[in-house]
This record gives sequence, structure tokens and C-alpha cells, in this order.
Amino acid sequence: MPLDLKALVRTIPDYPKKGILFRDITTLIEHPEGFKQSIERIAQDFRGQGITHVAGIEARGFIFGAGVAIALGVGFLPIRKKGKLPGETIGQNYALEYGVDTIEIHADVLDARHTVLLIDDLIATGGTAIAAVGLLRRTGATITKAAFVIDLPDLGGAAKLKAEGVDVMSLISFEGH
Repeated sequence: MPLDLKALVRTIPDYPKKGILFRDITTLIEHPEGFKQSIERIAQDFRGQGITHVAGIEARGFIFGAGVAIALGVGFLPIRKKGKLPGETIGQNYALEYGVDTIEIHADVLDARHTVLLIDDLIATGGTAIAAVGLLRRTGATITKAAFVIDLPDLGGAAKLKAEGVDVMSLISFEGH
């Protein structure tokens, strides 16, 4: 029987700063059936679509991305913060509220033969996800699909990804910040 996954996400007011409603997925992943259903519901939308790899954005994207990769029977590609991967990497800079950050992947994993599904726990403003799409596309791989457990549509990230040619699915949506 399908669970109400939204009810399993805890909201913490004023975290990390006053005025923010933090959507905490730890309560979802601590619930065995809720966690299982969230992975399966994402995977079912992408079966039979030629996905060769799932890319998960550090760190919570690893939790869901690895599970979806297993469910789809494909490889998992971690998108890490700069300096966290051994070996040769390629990176992509992206703007933060007060500066610039960089994400990286291994340079030798993807090429034009691959089709990648991007996964993260939450899409808000979309900055990291758009940087991840740009990074993945630089390898020659096809990236036209992304999935998130939570969408915060008022912040516009999903719309920005769609404008980049990426179909976006999410399991849960929370209006407001």
C-alpha cells in the first residue's frame, strides 16, 4: 500500500537561519518502508528509458541515487565537492549566495554512449543541479532527466532545469520556502 511520503518529511522552522522551513529527509530515510517506496517510485518512472548511469549530488543525492541505480541495474556516479575524488576529475563552478563552489566527477566514466539520470534529495533554486547537468554534458553523455524527492517550486529550480532541456520529476512538493 502506498505511503504518504510527504507526511514522513519533518519540517524544521528557522533552520539553518530564521525564516527558513528546512525539509528534513532523515525522517523519511529512517522509515524502512518510506525509504524503500521513495526509491522504487523514482526508479519506476525511468525503467526502460535507456539510462546507463545514475548521478547523485553530494551528499543526500548519494542516498537516493545509489538506491535508484541498484533498482535500475545501472552504475552510480557520485558528483562530489572539489578535491574529494581520487584520480583525474573534471569540474564545474557554480555561484553560491556568497561566492563560488565547484563540483567534480571522475573524468573517465562517461562519454557519448551514456545516458544519465540526475538524482538529488531536493530541488530549490537549482544552482547545483544546473551545474551538475553542465558537468555531465561536458562528457558527451546525454542528460535529459532528473529526479528529486522534494521540489520547492516557489524557488524555481525545477523550472530552470526544464529550461535547460531536462525533464524533472519529484515525489513531493512543498509550497513556500
